Amino acid sequence: MQTGLIRSLKSAATTAITATMLISLPRLKPKPPLLFLTTFFFSTASSTTDLTSTLFHQCKSLASAELIHKQLLVQGLPHDPTHIISMYLTFNSPAKALSVLRHLHPSSHTVFWWNQLIRRSVHLGFLEDVLQLYRRMQRLGWRPDHYTFPFVLKACGEIPSFRCGASVHAVVFASGFEWNVFVGNGLVSMYGRCGAWENARQVFDEMRERGVGDLVSWNSIVAAYMQGGDSIRAMKMFERMSEDLGIRPDAVSLVNVLPACASVGAWSRGKQVHGYAVRSGLFEDVFVGNAVVDMYAKCGMMEEANKVFERMKVKDVVSWNAMVTGYSQIGRFDDALGLFEKIREEKIELNVVTWSAVIAGYAQRGLGFEALDVFRQMLLCGSEPNVVTLVSLLSGCASAGALLHGKQTHCHAIKWILNLDENDPGDDLMVINALIDMYSKCKSPKAARAMFDLIPPKDRSVVTWTVLIGGNAQHGEANEALELFSQMLQPDNFVMPNAFTISCALMACARLGALRFGRQIHAYVLRNRFESAMLFVANCLIDMYSKSGDVDAARVVFDNMHQRNGVSWTSLMTGYGMHGRGEEALQIFYEMQKAGLVPDGVTFVVVLYACSHSGMVDQGINYFNGMSKDFGVVPGAEHYACMVDLLSRAGRLDEAMELIRGMPMKPTPAVWIALLSACRVYANVELGEYAANQLLELESGNDGSYTLLSNIYANARCWKDVARIRSLMKNTGIKKRPGCSWVQGRKGTATFFAGDWSHPMSQQIYDLLRDLMQRIKALGYVPDNRFALHDVDDEEKGDLLSEHSEKLALAYGILTTAPGAPIRITKNLRACGDCHSAFTYISIIIEHEIIVRDSSRFHHFKNGSCSCRGYW
Repeated sequence: MQTGLIRSLKSAATTAITATMLISLPRLKPKPPLLFLTTFFFSTASSTTDLTSTLFHQCKSLASAELIHKQLLVQGLPHDPTHIISMYLTFNSPAKALSVLRHLHPSSHTVFWWNQLIRRSVHLGFLEDVLQLYRRMQRLGWRPDHYTFPFVLKACGEIPSFRCGASVHAVVFASGFEWNVFVGNGLVSMYGRCGAWENARQVFDEMRERGVGDLVSWNSIVAAYMQGGDSIRAMKMFERMSEDLGIRPDAVSLVNVLPACASVGAWSRGKQVHGYAVRSGLFEDVFVGNAVVDMYAKCGMMEEANKVFERMKVKDVVSWNAMVTGYSQIGRFDDALGLFEKIREEKIELNVVTWSAVIAGYAQRGLGFEALDVFRQMLLCGSEPNVVTLVSLLSGCASAGALLHGKQTHCHAIKWILNLDENDPGDDLMVINALIDMYSKCKSPKAARAMFDLIPPKDRSVVTWTVLIGGNAQHGEANEALELFSQMLQPDNFVMPNAFTISCALMACARLGALRFGRQIHAYVLRNRFESAMLFVANCLIDMYSKSGDVDAARVVFDNMHQRNGVSWTSLMTGYGMHGRGEEALQIFYEMQKAGLVPDGVTFVVVLYACSHSGMVDQGINYFNGMSKDFGVVPGAEHYACMVDLLSRAGRLDEAMELIRGMPMKPTPAVWIALLSACRVYANVELGEYAANQLLELESGNDGSYTLLSNIYANARCWKDVARIRSLMKNTGIKKRPGCSWVQGRKGTATFFAGDWSHPMSQQIYDLLRDLMQRIKALGYVPDNRFALHDVDDEEKGDLLSEHSEKLALAYGILTTAPGAPIRITKNLRACGDCHSAFTYISIIIEHEIIVRDSSRFHHFKNGSCSCRGYW
């Protein structure tokens, strides 16, 4: 029997050698491994098991292993299939191993090989393959054991798939493995990764009741709470583990709890964990050291973070990243960039986190071009950008207004992130949101809207809506911003706005003076109880009411605030200043100081502005002179511009010019425009020419500067100079903005230009205007022909004056507004002097208060007087 078996095996081996030699014939010599093995076997083998074991053990390639397997099958020789499975796994051929395994009879012994295949897929990240293998083994009648479930649960958590994880949990329960600590820990971890921390806690509590929990169980539940965003509970579970139950935390425990301390700013608790790490010797673990550095950095305690960093014996790129990111997050960009240079000097290999932190640092400082330069260096070093990199870079382009570079970054985003099949949809949305923001802030609204339209309505997040609404509100498309806000609240698109969305919508209302819409948003805020963000939103409400003509409503909002900051006080002061209520603005300034807030440079700009628009010249001079001495605020160019405006409005042009000559910095365009405006009012041609020439030297392309100079010449009847200025504007491509006024009527907002006949009610509007002009002339109104600004006779000038856009808007307002209700008019330019005079007389004969907002301030006309008292 033995002799026959040996003869059969020798015949099989001879066949194998012959086949090997035929395969190797072009190389003129046989394959040494197989020839050696068979020769060795025939001289030493004593059994079939020795033959198969030795041959498989000595195989050096998948091809020779397949050949041996085939010969064993062809010859019908007995062999152990587990050797074949092991061989195929050794040569990285899981499909062939599976083909052998699936023909075996299910047994508790050979389930080991299913576990090997599943574990291999987990380690390689083939998570869907894990679930397919798990399902196949069940279909073939194999029963998973306590080694199978932890791997499968890990795959479910990393996908993540709560549904698959829950179904595996059901099998665990049915199989009686819920008592196994490894399986239980796998379930806790899986539920945590899937965001189902309540399920994770339930499994954890059941394990403790059965007495099968261990340190890994506690680490898993702490990690589950962290993954669920509940840092407070994560810290409480850690405290309970270490204090109440006496379980000694390990390195994993510390790495889990330190980020929880960081996320809620619990630096004191983090310091205690740091102390434990030092006492227990766990601090020497680089992962623990990195977590400690990161905790201090995220709590803004960079001095402590730096001390820990310096004491670490072993550092890796994560250690350096934590420091660079920490410095960037608290605004210490110079330190972050210095550390970045040190990393490069020491030739530490940078990863995408380091590069992204530096790019974000530059972007947050508004240094978009520097951020782009770092990005180019990153690409040259072979590092691939991630979502954070590109979002930070786009933020830098937005802050710098660098549209061309933003488009280049868009191209990089398409290459690295967008339109990739394996990409996370959340990453795509983050990048597209950043692109919308960039295009909006770079004043390319069509491109921003095109990016917005790429996102299906169901996938648009509150951030998506907010960046587009905010971009339109900030950059001149306020009507579009309010339209988008309305669409966002429609049932088909509904997304719950957040405080930033509300603030952007209120900003749009403020730009348009859309009081009615602003009130509706205020009501929405009150209905939906935005208490957590009421400080932020309330400040925007003050600004909206002030700029929409109802500063008393702004004061009501201010008085009902439970908490105020510097912006609250400054916004209300600005509102009073815009409406010519300087005394009330200064009273708010006094109350602000009594409340303990220290005035800064912005506060004094508002104070000087309020004094200027209320004719409070002496008070303004006193505040300007006392800024540095009494408050330690050094006057800047903006403060000098306010003072020039203050003196110029009061007709003290010589003092204004003297102040300009004594400025410690070069005068800005705002300084010369303030002087030029006053020269227009006081008909000072010589000084107006000088101010205009200074503006031209500064290359100020402001059409208002040319228009003011032209008006000065027109007042002086220097028509040749008027023609020269208009010719200069034409040759340089500068166009004068046409005067435009819009008024809130019963059926919405109507817009008018000078001499406009496009409105359906034009005939009624002009008829009413003729009647009003006749009536106020009887009261003493005389048309001021200086504001006609054309070389025509006085009668024609009078006709031109009666067709100014604000007069047309007023007539429409009278026709469409309920008796006694205020008429609110907004003009894109400064109010016309003749219109101002006419409105003062008209306010005597109508029941309405007339509220006009021009490019500089508000005018409230009532009973024959204006709130500006001539200081406009």
